[in-house]
Amino acid sequence: MKKFRLMDWPTFIASLLILLSVVVPLIAFPEASRNTILQLNDWVTTGLGAVYLAVGLAVFFFVLYIAFGKYGQVTLGKESDEPEFGTFSWAAMLFCAGIGSSILYWGVIEWVYYYQAPPFHLDPASEEAINYATTYGIFHWGPIAWAIYVLPALPIAYSLYVKKRPILKISLACEPILGKYTTRWPGKLIDVLFIFGLLGGAGTTLGLATPMIAAGMESLFGIDGEGAALRLGILIAATVIFAVSSYSGLKRGIKVLSDINLWLTFILLGFVFIVGPTVFIMETTVSSVGLMIKDFFRMATWLEPFGGYNDVPETSFPQSWTVFYWAWWLVYAPFVGLFIARISKGRRLKEVVLGTLLYGTLGCALFFGILGNYGLWLELSGTFSVTEVLNNQSGEAAIMAVIGQLPFGKLTTAVFVLTALIYLATTFDSGSYILSATTQTEVDGEPYRWNRLFWAFALSVLPFSLMLISGEDSLGLLQTASIVAGAPLIVIFIMLMISFIRTLGDDRVKLEERHRAHKEKERRTLSISYAKRDKWWE
Repeated sequence: MKKFRLMDWPTFIASLLILLSVVVPLIAFPEASRNTILQLNDWVTTGLGAVYLAVGLAVFFFVLYIAFGKYGQVTLGKESDEPEFGTFSWAAMLFCAGIGSSILYWGVIEWVYYYQAPPFHLDPASEEAINYATTYGIFHWGPIAWAIYVLPALPIAYSLYVKKRPILKISLACEPILGKYTTRWPGKLIDVLFIFGLLGGAGTTLGLATPMIAAGMESLFGIDGEGAALRLGILIAATVIFAVSSYSGLKRGIKVLSDINLWLTFILLGFVFIVGPTVFIMETTVSSVGLMIKDFFRMATWLEPFGGYNDVPETSFPQSWTVFYWAWWLVYAPFVGLFIARISKGRRLKEVVLGTLLYGTLGCALFFGILGNYGLWLELSGTFSVTEVLNNQSGEAAIMAVIGQLPFGKLTTAVFVLTALIYLATTFDSGSYILSATTQTEVDGEPYRWNRLFWAFALSVLPFSLMLISGEDSLGLLQTASIVAGAPLIVIFIMLMISFIRTLGDDRVKLEERHRAHKEKERRTLSISYAKRDKWWE
């Protein structure tokens, strides 16, 4: 059977069984499942918070070392290979895969949480609290987040395009450590843990996006946004969109959808920037970036160790936010990293690292700087109280209320909802593409269509189950799902860094020869350019 000969059935079946073992108890025993998840969250954030932050910084410095060190000029492919995708489409695909519709949720209202419950034991709504409220979102979605994303891309892309191994698996990147066990149960376990982590992250993203889109539908058409039928319909619609896109393939589906999404983003952000308080947005964004650079390492390492001692208040701010975010990036990183690897043929390692860090951080800063600071201006100017809506209703209602304050409120809300829906689709069509590739022994061109379609629908099962049991503390439960699912990936990320350095070290002689050839090619090109210039002057 040609449609099944490349399937990695042990990984496929094990992943499916784990998914069912999580989903069935969630639906059959919702209250007990809820309590179990929250207990796991307490254990992970209390015991592993410092580990998460340490891994975040270690990954950040590691990818910078790769970019600026002796391996940065390694080309992913032959020296003569041109990038498979243009810079715009490449940046669009990696950005849309990496952030999804969650950026629209947090970009608008994340500052409210920091404004009311600021870090570093600051007074709520004080000037310092406002400064950090506009900064922490950019930090959480900034360089460390994108460094975590790009790490898995490097060894996988190297294996795919330099060593010519048509396999998209995290276990393969750990081969220098696993050795012959790469294709045995330790390697299978790593791939299954990756899939489990991605499913947990999907629960958070879909669980946040679906109520937000439902609130937009309520604002536009007066439909009850709290109704389970509407939310289920939105979940199904999003699943169908990204299933069709994933089924169409990388170039005809995912690339086109990502390009459309990026243009919608430019239109939305440009409109808010022009009709909103433009000067306030510019000044606040620049100030926030400056504060993030100044306090980067303080924010990256703060864990509130003295909370609860000597009358120092305990707020759990770092556990609720920074640790949560690092765990969220970890669960998505293997998938986003594999996707970045797949679209980066012909690019140098330095270009992949710096491009991901730059385009990813800049894109997220624009969301927080424009949408978030517009909401902050509404609050500070007394035009509209975002905090009141958030406290008395919900995050989704606050988001739609902020968007509704813009001129042409209905049209702007419609564009916002459409953008959110397509962002959701671009994330998960990429996810189903990579999951299908992970459950095959190799990728002959592209993963099987039926396999891509299967994982497109499987991705929506867990978030729907979480939505059923989330109740009042839906945000806390969804955050917990990411933190718990991401814990095993800490070990895998350490293995990835060690393995990639070993691989590069073993291939050092070949790499140095390629680097010298690349330099010689640049020298010859420059000499020809000078010769042509001198001839022209003559």
